[in-house]
Amino acid sequence: MLASPIMQALGRGITTISFRHRTTLEVWYRDLSLDELPSEPMTVAVDGDADRFVRFEAVETRIDLDAPPNGAADAYLRLHLLSARLVRPRELNVDGIFGQLPLVAWTDLGAVHPADLDELRARRRLTGKSLIVHGIDKFPRMTDFVSPSGVRIADASRVRLGAHLAEGTVVMHEGFVNFNAGTLGPSMVEGRITAGSLVDADSDIGAGSSIMGSLSGGGSHMVTIGKRCLLGANAGTGISLGDDSAVEAGLYITRGTLVTLPDGNVVKAVELSGTPGILFRRHSVRGNVEAVPWKSSTFAGLNPELHE
Repeated sequence: MLASPIMQALGRGITTISFRHRTTLEVWYRDLSLDELPSEPMTVAVDGDADRFVRFEAVETRIDLDAPPNGAADAYLRLHLLSARLVRPRELNVDGIFGQLPLVAWTDLGAVHPADLDELRARRRLTGKSLIVHGIDKFPRMTDFVSPSGVRIADASRVRLGAHLAEGTVVMHEGFVNFNAGTLGPSMVEGRITAGSLVDADSDIGAGSSIMGSLSGGGSHMVTIGKRCLLGANAGTGISLGDDSAVEAGLYITRGTLVTLPDGNVVKAVELSGTPGILFRRHSVRGNVEAVPWKSSTFAGLNPELHE
């Protein structure tokens, strides 16, 4: 986590509580601030939704950004702050956030406790109505809570709440952006941006590509993709790419990948992490992975018409 000059954040919103299971299912924050909240109070028009066995309550939350999340309201505020671009990924503590978020059935009627899902579905079917379940997960779709300006998202289910999307970002149908991850400038996302990963301006995360994460055995290194980079189709990287760098299509670079340099020396890829101006490619005859100077003129860059 990067050091944060801002120690606190505040939010005012509405929490949805399962009264059967005495569990906070989700919190939507209307007001967000790193200083003070506006004086206008939050008024909830209805007490709850009997069909979903939930009640609604107004909530105000104040958190320490450097401390780990403590409870669902705290966790949801951190996710809102990231997606609203009030903080960047790695600028707040999200250690243990999975344990603070409940498992929720996300339906077209709203959040439902998973244990109540079958009863709700049966009751609606018997009255000639349907129930659409978008997913059963701890993280909701970002666009159900926050809609950042200046972005395109082809499939909202592919972007989790807590993703940070800079203006000019395009997330295509097969793109994916996890929480505490995202873009810092106009970018094309057709691959996976995993938790903790950052993509700087004017870079292209190609179709089917993947940035190695740190959640499930990926190590502790959080990958940064520099400016004007290209991660080719079906490629992947577990090291950071410096500005004006590329990984050719189909090549996956891990920290331990042996890479041949132009002078013939062989090093582990981690020794090149963050170095600008490199093209990583596999020699089509010998099969070894090479790092060669990248002529950025061969990469035409992003199509500006796609990012307006």
